[in-house]
Amino acid sequence: MNVFPTRDFAALIPVAILTVGALAVLLSEVFLVSGRRGYQASLTVIFAAVTAFAAVWEHTRGHVFDRQAVVDDFSAFVTVVVCASLALAALVGRSWLQARNAERGEFYALAMFGAAGMVLLGMATDLLVAFIAVEVMSLSTYCLAAYLRRGKRPSEAAFKYLVLGAISSALLLYGTALVYGATGSTLFADLPKGAGSPIYLAGLSLIAAGIAFKIAAVPFHAWTPDVYEGAPTPVTAFMAAGVKTAAFAFLARVFLSAQAGTVRSTAFAGILSALAVLTMIFGNLLALPQRSVKRMLAYSSIAHAGYLLIGVVAAAVAGGREKALSGILFYLAAYAVTAIGAFTVVGALERRSRGDEEAQDAWDLDRFSGLARKRPALAFAMAVFLLSLAGIPPTAGFLGKLYIFQAAVGAQLYGLAVLGLVTSAMGAYYYLRVLVYMYMRPAEGETEALSSTSMAFALAAAVAVVVLFGIAADPVVRLAQAAGAIIL
Repeated sequence: MNVFPTRDFAALIPVAILTVGALAVLLSEVFLVSGRRGYQASLTVIFAAVTAFAAVWEHTRGHVFDRQAVVDDFSAFVTVVVCASLALAALVGRSWLQARNAERGEFYALAMFGAAGMVLLGMATDLLVAFIAVEVMSLSTYCLAAYLRRGKRPSEAAFKYLVLGAISSALLLYGTALVYGATGSTLFADLPKGAGSPIYLAGLSLIAAGIAFKIAAVPFHAWTPDVYEGAPTPVTAFMAAGVKTAAFAFLARVFLSAQAGTVRSTAFAGILSALAVLTMIFGNLLALPQRSVKRMLAYSSIAHAGYLLIGVVAAAVAGGREKALSGILFYLAAYAVTAIGAFTVVGALERRSRGDEEAQDAWDLDRFSGLARKRPALAFAMAVFLLSLAGIPPTAGFLGKLYIFQAAVGAQLYGLAVLGLVTSAMGAYYYLRVLVYMYMRPAEGETEALSSTSMAFALAAAVAVVVLFGIAADPVVRLAQAAGAIIL
């Protein structure tokens, strides 16, 4: 006699809360009697906070749905980071969309649907469940990229993202089919059964390629600068933070499962090492000549994916697994807040006149000239975020890179660690160049900057988190260590 799996469905409460929130925002449009929709951003923040609270205090722990998903500290940590990214993006989106008369319930609903897919991806321990979660996340972000239908850039960004995203989904699904043929299962825990089989290796390679697209690893990065530049800036911030967090959580679970057992998948580790090298080198090299700050941050996100891949490879070594996993989680949390903050400042400085979407200089470096004199608060916030991205103390980005490189050295991946340090120094050039423009270049006229209570609160919160994580990171590090240890 089959019993209704109450415990299994209770484990999906965080996903259900976000789904209900999205439906509630959509339903509110039906009863809207005025053009004001500011409450929808507040609702999104509330649902994100409730979801994070539910994930932390979830009493159901362990595998659910016949081991196809798991509720543990790792999934809870990922859920909190995704929800924080969602809340900050909603606060930024409120003022950004209002300034363009484009605020609609669909924006917040799609963001919550996308976050639901990210949360489910962090819980997935089965390739088919992971594929469903990836599609929920991807379809939402495709629509968000094209949210502003005016102009060529949003349409081009969404079209490229959709076409290349469909290819990555096909790779992921075909790789899953090959792995099933080699192991007779789609569960992560059964992956070691196929070790040594050419079909198994081909399947893992295709799965790695599918995930590499989501994390924007070279050579699967071509979509990133165009999509990040063409999508609405709040959407770009959410994608840079949430999608990367969920995709790396998925990659870490798959990789560690493939490495389990007596036979280790050294070939898979080699594939990820090659991806890390290419991603760090080309991500930073391509960012160097960029004059568009938004495009530079897009290439920067590619480079940061390379640093995170070092941590994933380091997790293959038994002695360094816990340090590598905790470093990955801390890095994801630090990068999520930093990236959203940096894109928020870029969004605040965007021109809002007619035809803004087509302006060639909307994100040019000249927009930051003399910003410290005209908008000192914005300049200070951007300086904090840029220093964190460059890995300069005392910021969260410094500790994130420190933990990743320490894990690499502990795993005897000296080449990757040295390359990470060299490319980080290379990246400091284009980050500090923006600081030079803000603090050392003369101001040219008055800079129009978007200002609102919600955006100011989001920026203040992001700055506070980046600084606190840099000088008092012990509580977060301990949480990351507990979350990383649970999946070992």
